[in-house]
Amino acid sequence: MKRLLDIVLACLGLLFSAPLLLLVMLLAWLQDGHPPLYVAPRVGRGGTPFRMVKLRSMVPAADASGVDSTGAADPRITRLGHFIRRYKLDELTQLWNVLTGDMSLVGPRPNVRRETDLYTREECRLLSVRPGITDFASIVFADEGEILCHEADPDLAYNQLIRPWKSRLGLVYVDRNTVAMDLRLIALTLLALLSRRRALAGVRRLLASLGVEQALLRAASREEKLQPFPPPGANEIVKTRSGGIA
Repeated sequence: MKRLLDIVLACLGLLFSAPLLLLVMLLAWLQDGHPPLYVAPRVGRGGTPFRMVKLRSMVPAADASGVDSTGAADPRITRLGHFIRRYKLDELTQLWNVLTGDMSLVGPRPNVRRETDLYTREECRLLSVRPGITDFASIVFADEGEILCHEADPDLAYNQLIRPWKSRLGLVYVDRNTVAMDLRLIALTLLALLSRRRALAGVRRLLASLGVEQALLRAASREEKLQPFPPPGANEIVKTRSGGIA
């Protein structure tokens, strides 16, 4: 049922968003004369690499800097890129990855190899399911760019402030996912475009109904300033390799 839902909604999403995507792609090409799409290497289910399709929101060869986490004021983001990121338009093209089976509509967001190499053994369970376009963490940390905006080392700040909670939220999904939960998370993701406050309240209610720990509920509510926190299973770090989980 989950795969059928993915295929049907991905086809509908691509069909209805095609005019907007084509317009943004044209504007991106006119902006600097470079291809409007960016194929980003990511780690998928079972540690297998795949190529994620994104609308390009940064200058060409931005990944050559070696910095994976992006603050809202990152100079590599183009003028059009700020608009693309604000309205999550770069995630619409990932519906193609859903159709090919590399991704699902709902699941833990895919990461780059450098980040999954830092996973603890517990976090490696995030790679037991297809990565998704949205999940709990996508709503809770929709403002990731603002969180990292003034950090001297965005990658370090991401791993200390955001990754621990993203991983815990992802593991909640891995352990409890159902088609009904997928539909609720899709609805909350769309709601977040209109009212982030109401979407966060909806996420909190859903997490509370699942009986998650209070610390995670507080973090997901985003009413308190994020503090450095260890990732789940921090006492044991393992390295992922192409083709599987070590």
